[in-house]
Amino acid sequence: MRQIIDFHIHSKYARATSKFFELDVMVEWAEIKGVDIISCADFTHPRWYENLKKNLEEDNNSGLYKLKNLDSKVRFIISTEISCIYRQNDKTRRVHLCILMPNLEAAGKFNKLLEDAGAKLASDGRPILGMSAKQVLKFMLEADKRAMMIPAHAWTPWFAVFGSKSGFDSLEECFEELTPHIKAIETGLSSDPIMNWRLSKLDDITLVSNSDAHSGPQIGREANVMELRERTYNEIIDIIATKDKKRFLYTIEFYPEEGMYHVDGHRDCKFSCTPKESQKLKNLCPKCKKPLTIGVLTQVDKLANISEKDLDKTKHIPYKSIVPLPNIIADYFGMRKQSKRVQNLFLDIIKQADNEFNVLLDLSELELKKIMPDILAEGIIKMRQNKIKLIPGFDGEYGKVEIFSDKERQEAKLNKQTKLF
Repeated sequence: MRQIIDFHIHSKYARATSKFFELDVMVEWAEIKGVDIISCADFTHPRWYENLKKNLEEDNNSGLYKLKNLDSKVRFIISTEISCIYRQNDKTRRVHLCILMPNLEAAGKFNKLLEDAGAKLASDGRPILGMSAKQVLKFMLEADKRAMMIPAHAWTPWFAVFGSKSGFDSLEECFEELTPHIKAIETGLSSDPIMNWRLSKLDDITLVSNSDAHSGPQIGREANVMELRERTYNEIIDIIATKDKKRFLYTIEFYPEEGMYHVDGHRDCKFSCTPKESQKLKNLCPKCKKPLTIGVLTQVDKLANISEKDLDKTKHIPYKSIVPLPNIIADYFGMRKQSKRVQNLFLDIIKQADNEFNVLLDLSELELKKIMPDILAEGIIKMRQNKIKLIPGFDGEYGKVEIFSDKERQEAKLNKQTKLF
């Protein structure tokens, strides 16, 4: 069975997360988006962990959980994110890590090991630990050998294993002799698989993509599509650990230009530039002379040993790039995606299509035109064909996507068909 999986989201106990982000809201939005298996989020937080134990029940000893007293096909996988801030090799390191656990009991053992080591888990849904990524990996393996660690958003400048500001140049530098236990990394919103393929030292590493959602609408903005023989934790972990291309069908990706740290730049001065331009500027903002925030594209260029034109794409798990449907509708109307008109049309389309991924990935152009204005359907086809304009994000600013021309937007406003939806 085809399953769409999002391994990395947050609960209401994590900073900058919706205060309404409870388990039932996660299920509701997973159904809207078309996500089948989703992270339970933040299991290290004591109050959230108790909430998980009270409201989730394991589904037939599968290692996956369902919400009690709710008839839904959505299942939870036990996972969390941890922030490690520490010194190694005379440099401050800031690394975020996703942890997958086979059950809530193993998660509880892991929590206790961290607390016994002095971790203040109640401080945040994504706790900040003053210990190395390697030490956290040791605790994870002690809690349960079936657990899996995945370095989160691996290229983000400030908080990632390969981050330009406080990361490492290799997995081996970070995890040392325990590196063989790292089977996967998360690409993050500002990189896509093809950028990671340029590092031959990642050839044996599985690339996963997740939303890192802090609210319901963000669920599934990146995800993983697998063909499962059995809907179990062990099956999922085996697919990742073995990098099985027959069962790991593809990842669903943001266009990396949409991410907040794709190119170099300085947000305060509204300046951004390519890696080559940064070199000419000696990594200084030309407007204020302060250091630029070096983006993911430059960091990949620094560590890569293969050019994009020399890649053998056939040996890798494929991917599909998407733009979230509310963003497409917002561009169509020339409005903010939070506007009432955009949200009303989004929900109307979902009612007819069952979920968002059906719209973005599966329905034909003819089927799309039955449930939305023709120009909007044509925009979705353009997205699938990569015929869109991208303005890359930098220094914490999301990039922008333009699918429709000014002429098309004007036609949309005048088109009577638009008023029918």
